Amino acid sequence: MTTTEQRPEARIRDLHADEFADRYHTDRFTASVLLNRLRYVVEHMSTGFMREAFSPIIRDWYDFACTISGPAEQDYPMAVVSNSLMVFLGTMGDAVRNTVAEYGPENLRPGDVLICNDPYRGGRHVNDVAFIRPVFVDGAIVSYVTMCAHQLDMGGTVPGGFSATKQNVYENGLVIPPMLLWSGGKPVRSTFSLIFDNTRWGGMLLPDFKSIFQQLRLGEELVLGNIERYGLQAYLGTLTYACDSSAERMSDAIASVPDGDYTGSALIDADGLDDTLEYRVQVCIRKRGTDIEVDLSGTAGQSRTCINCGVLDAKTSVGVALTMLLDPKVPFTAGTWRNIDLICAPGSIVSSLPPDGGIMMFWEASGAVVSAIFDALNPVLAARGVAGDYGSTNTHNASGLRDDGSFWTSATQCGGEHGPWGATQAGDGDSYTVLFTLNNLDPATETIEHDSPVVLLRKEHAIDTGGAGTFRGGAANLKDALWLTGAQQHLSPFRTKEPSGVGANGGAAGPNGAMWLFPLGADETPTMIGTSDDVYAASEPVAGVLDEQTKALDPVNGTYHYFASQRVWNTAPNTVLRCLTNGGGGWGDPFARDPQAVLRDVRNEYVSLAGAQRDYGVVVVGDPHRDPEGLRIDDAATAALRKELKS
Repeated sequence: MTTTEQRPEARIRDLHADEFADRYHTDRFTASVLLNRLRYVVEHMSTGFMREAFSPIIRDWYDFACTISGPAEQDYPMAVVSNSLMVFLGTMGDAVRNTVAEYGPENLRPGDVLICNDPYRGGRHVNDVAFIRPVFVDGAIVSYVTMCAHQLDMGGTVPGGFSATKQNVYENGLVIPPMLLWSGGKPVRSTFSLIFDNTRWGGMLLPDFKSIFQQLRLGEELVLGNIERYGLQAYLGTLTYACDSSAERMSDAIASVPDGDYTGSALIDADGLDDTLEYRVQVCIRKRGTDIEVDLSGTAGQSRTCINCGVLDAKTSVGVALTMLLDPKVPFTAGTWRNIDLICAPGSIVSSLPPDGGIMMFWEASGAVVSAIFDALNPVLAARGVAGDYGSTNTHNASGLRDDGSFWTSATQCGGEHGPWGATQAGDGDSYTVLFTLNNLDPATETIEHDSPVVLLRKEHAIDTGGAGTFRGGAANLKDALWLTGAQQHLSPFRTKEPSGVGANGGAAGPNGAMWLFPLGADETPTMIGTSDDVYAASEPVAGVLDEQTKALDPVNGTYHYFASQRVWNTAPNTVLRCLTNGGGGWGDPFARDPQAVLRDVRNEYVSLAGAQRDYGVVVVGDPHRDPEGLRIDDAATAALRKELKS
């Protein structure tokens, strides 16, 4: 996949004032001011939508994004994006181009809002609907303001949609081709009826639709205000300038990598049909000069269930991975990919084709693309490498009936949706965030317990789960959710066989996690479940490499437990779901870590006394539970132990 944009002959920073004006139809200062004003536009739209959102996945998860793109004459350049969901932002430029081109820009009128949710046309999955509003000046389209927002339900066989067991696009949910939701500012009743006749919880979708319409109107109004103030040519030139700036900075970042061919991989354990097939993402990166080719053609064929992603999602992940590894300050625009070629054979798990093996859990496969690129480039980047994250959101989706017969649902709140990042040369990895390709909020415990019959008993960092290194990987998250009623639970931990938190620059990988159910019984009084290995014998394993007898984690000699051995986990009241995420990878030699940092980790229970000696060669004396402030380092014993371990 290559862009059709033309590369500028001279670098932006080398242009004289008149040359800059010739290229961008404005001066540098005005272009910079106008670009920042446009960034304000998308942030203003985002703030308004967050304030008004009804759906929990928007209100609590920030599951949406806003962009501004140019007209067809400029090849729809996506020049400005909001500070929001990355897996949306990378596909929205293509979504605008493909949706508008199919519908026909000549068929659009002022006040129209065009929608499409087809993953094969615009990326993502069917719950993510793109809303596109054309901006007109003197009867001609000069821009598009776009919002993409996750809808709580889009029909299909599973309420909420989050399930790895659906096998084709027909089970997945309603597919909306390019069509108008508003025409000339008026609702198109047939489109609204199509959506609400095929989806659940229309009462939450409808106000969100109305809010999106108003935010798009606001975006259009602000864009037109900028055009009136600075002129149309300056506006269009600024869109080009934004993309050129990204491309130039990414070109410089690519040039810093030694020329060569680099290979990497990442494993997705199984699909939602059975555990007989593994799905490995293979990447070969060929770097020459200021260009880079990312070849995914060795990747496994598309899954038999809907854990696949589309090629646009794979493209997004390539941009995310290279930005994070090479230069995190590259602005994310259509220009990000100008020096990047993507080779991706049709019909793989990262380039799925309909109708079989639909696209729903797309961020899992596209996230594995990021992991594979990290695996390939970390060795050559050495100190500049970035350790891997927790790999899978272990997404939870459940529904059921309360005692009064009312229906409830919970999605992306009570699994392992949040977890750690890996370490870098700048410091330890964060222990509680989301995957590299995401940018979500964490729902408040009070909100979760208000919306669903659940009590969050535990949400904490697990000890000895951050990959060891000069800088430690983020610690895994351990979450216990007590379900007060019976529930149908769809559980999707996809990466428990191999460490996803790969190390960097000599750091250790973060250990793998798992998922268990603890059925307490309706007559039992719910109590906190301990964390020692002996408690798991009473559990029902969902996923992970576990000891056959104790059911505790045993990544070396254990047996893999398959997450969809039950397509739906039907649980009785008072069942506890425990999710332990993977750990983040470490950066650098663990024996070079500052002993005082190890002491702090022991005091804060990121690292145990035994882990401090085993992983870092640091002997800490004292009792971290009863006297954490009294802990101290035995300097002589530490020096001797590190000398022994290094030799």
